[in-house]
Amino acid sequence: MEKACEKLLRYVKINTKSDDTSQTVPSTQTQFELARLLVDELKNMGIEDAHVDEKCYVMGTLKGNVENAPSIGLIAHLDTSPEMSGENVKANIIKDYDGEDIVLNKDLNIVMKVSDFPYLKDYKGKTLITTDGTTLLGADDKAGIAEIMTAVEYFINHPEIKHGDIKIGFTPDEEIGSGADYFDVEKFGADFAYTIDGGVLGEIEYENFNAASAYIKVNGSNIHPGEAKLKMKNSMLIGMELNGLLPTFEVPQYTEGYEGFYHLDKFDGSVEVTEMEYIIRDHDMEKFQNKKAFMKKACEFIDEKYGQGTVELRIEDSYLNMKEKILPVIHIVDSVVKAMETVGVTPMVKAIRGGTDGARLSYMGLPTPNIFTGGFNFHGKFEAICVEDMEKAVETIIEVIKGYVK
Repeated sequence: MEKACEKLLRYVKINTKSDDTSQTVPSTQTQFELARLLVDELKNMGIEDAHVDEKCYVMGTLKGNVENAPSIGLIAHLDTSPEMSGENVKANIIKDYDGEDIVLNKDLNIVMKVSDFPYLKDYKGKTLITTDGTTLLGADDKAGIAEIMTAVEYFINHPEIKHGDIKIGFTPDEEIGSGADYFDVEKFGADFAYTIDGGVLGEIEYENFNAASAYIKVNGSNIHPGEAKLKMKNSMLIGMELNGLLPTFEVPQYTEGYEGFYHLDKFDGSVEVTEMEYIIRDHDMEKFQNKKAFMKKACEFIDEKYGQGTVELRIEDSYLNMKEKILPVIHIVDSVVKAMETVGVTPMVKAIRGGTDGARLSYMGLPTPNIFTGGFNFHGKFEAICVEDMEKAVETIIEVIKGYVK
C-alpha cells in the first residue's frame, strides 16, 4: 500500500493555488486537475460513488460494515495558499535529519535556520520533506488529503476491521475563505466530521477566531503640490492617521494564544484614493464585537475630522468560533484525544489562531474539529512536513473511526 508521504509527493506536483481576486468557483481551474485525480483513485479503491461536482467539491463514501456506528466525515482542501507560488514544486526529502540548519537552495542562499525555527531540533533523526525554497510545499492541505486517502485505503484492505460509513470530502478555495460556500452538508451525510488540516504532531483544535474583514476607502482630493495649501486632502496620509488610531499592540506581531488583533492586510493608495483592507480576529465574542465597533468609531472620527464622505467602511463577518457548536458533542474531541494516546501521540488541545472549513461547517450543522497533519511553517518557502508525523496522523484517523464501533 502506498504511504501517505508518497501520495503527498504526487499531489504537490499539481499547482492548485487559489486566487482571491477570481470571480469563478473554484477560483482556479487547476484545482479540478487534483480533484479528478482523487476521484479516479477513489474509484480504483472501490469507492463507487466518488465524484466531483461542477464547483470542484469531491465526495465519496466507504460503506460501513457494522450497524449502529456513526457516519464520520473526513475533510481536507484541494487548494494551496495564494501567498506564494505552488508551481513546479521540487520536493526535497531529508532522511535522518541532523537537527542543524537546512540549506534549501544553495544557489539562492535560502536556508531554514534553527535560530529562526528552534523547534526544528525536535525533528532530529526524523525524515522531513521541504522544497527548494522557491515555492511553498503544499502540505497545507495536500498532506491532509494524502492522510485521508491512506486511512480509507487501510480500511478497504482490512475488511475484517469494523467501521461505520466513512464520508470523504475534499473542498476547493479554503485558503481564500470560500471552502464551505457550496458544501452540501445534507448530501455529505455525516453525523460529524474532522478536517485534517492542522499543524504539528498532536494538535487537535475545536476553537477558532471569530473573524471579520473591514474594507475602507479613503477619498482625498488631489491638486498640484505647489498650490496645495489648505486644498489638498492626501488620502494616504489620512489612511495612515486612521491606522494610527487602532491599538498599537493589538496586531499579529504582538499577540498570541487567545489574544485577538487588527491586521492591515492591504494598503493601496494615491493622493486621490486609498483602499485599505483589514482582518479583525478574536476568540471571545464580546471582544470581537468591541473590535468591530472600535473600527467603526475610528472611521467615524476621521470622517468627521476631514469631512463627510472622506471615509467609507464596510465590515463583513467571515466565520465564527466553532466552540459553541462543538461543546454539545464534545465526545468527538474526546475520541481524538483517546485515539492519539492509543497510538502514542501526546494530545495538544489548542485554539486555532485562524479558521478552517470546519468552523463554518459547524455552523451549517456539521460539527467539525480539526486534526494535525504533521506539517509546519505553512504558506511560505519554509513549509515542511515530517513523514513520521504523517504516519501518526493516519493512525489517529484509523483509531478514531475504530473507536466508534461498539
